[in-house]
Amino acid sequence: MQAARERGGWLPPADHIRLAGLVLPMKRKTSREKKAVITLTTDFGLKDPYQAAMKGAILTVNPGAVIVDVTHLVAHCDIAQGALMLDGAYRWFPPGTIHVAVVDPGVGGKRRAILVETARYAFVGPDNGIFSLVCARERVSRAVHLTGKRYFSAPVSPTFHGRDVFGPVAAALSLGKAPSVFGPEIPVASLVRLELPAAKKNKGTLTGSVIHVDSFGNLITNINRSDLPQDCSVIRVRMKGISVKGLSESYSGAAPGRPAAIIGSTGLLEIALNGASASDVLGVKEGERVRVEGVLI
Repeated sequence: MQAARERGGWLPPADHIRLAGLVLPMKRKTSREKKAVITLTTDFGLKDPYQAAMKGAILTVNPGAVIVDVTHLVAHCDIAQGALMLDGAYRWFPPGTIHVAVVDPGVGGKRRAILVETARYAFVGPDNGIFSLVCARERVSRAVHLTGKRYFSAPVSPTFHGRDVFGPVAAALSLGKAPSVFGPEIPVASLVRLELPAAKKNKGTLTGSVIHVDSFGNLITNINRSDLPQDCSVIRVRMKGISVKGLSESYSGAAPGRPAAIIGSTGLLEIALNGASASDVLGVKEGERVRVEGVLI
C-alpha cells in the first residue's frame, strides 16, 4: 500500500472495496448467513405481495439464501398440480437444496406442517399430499411434524403459514439446524398421499388422461415413457378426433400446425401442435382421455 501511495495511487483498506468511484465497506458474512438454495412452489400468483413477503421472511433469517422460484402460478388450491410442478423441477437442483411447496387450502386447520428429508433434499410444506410424487420417487429418510414455534415468525397468521412457518423453517434449516429441532419425527407412512390418476392397460391399449396444459398449450399426459414399447413406431395415439402414428423426437417433428406425440422433458407423453397451442386449437383441457394403441402387454 505504501508503494502505491508513493506512486500517487491509493488502495482502499482491506475491508473496503472501490466501486464507481466510491469506497464502500465490504459486507461480512455472519453466523446467521449462509449461501444455500431454497426453491418456492406456490399458488400465490404474481399480483399480490404474498410471495415477496415469504421471501422476506426467509432472508430475514438467512440473508445469504439463494431463492429460486419454481412457479407461483399453480392453479389456486390445486394440490395435484402443485405436486406435478414440484416433481418437474426439484431433481435438477444440487444436493442440499431445500424445496418449499405451499398450495395450502387447509391452512390454519388441522393439517400438519411437515419437513420431509431424503438423501439429497429437504421438503417443507403442508401435509396435504403436495409431496406425493416426491415420496413416490425418492426414498424418504425422515419426516418431521413442525411444532417448534421458536423457529416460526411471531405472531403466526392462521392464513399465511408460507410466510410465518414454512419460510422461516426452511431458512433455519439452510443455516444448518438439524431437522429434529423443528419437532417430533413422524412415521413416513402417515404422510398424506394423493390418489393421482394412473394410465391403465387393457388388451394392447393404454388409456390415460391429460394432467397438465403448459404455457405453450402442450397437452401433458400421465403416460410415462416406460409405459410404452421400445419401438414406438408401432403405436398410435388418439385423442378427441386426432390420430398420431408413432412418436416424434421434437415439437418440430410434425408439419406446421399438425399434431405430434412426443416424450417431453419430464418423461411424460405429450401431444403438441407445431407452432400453435394444442389446447386452444383442439379444444382440449385437463382431464381429456388419451388412448395409445399398439402397446404390447
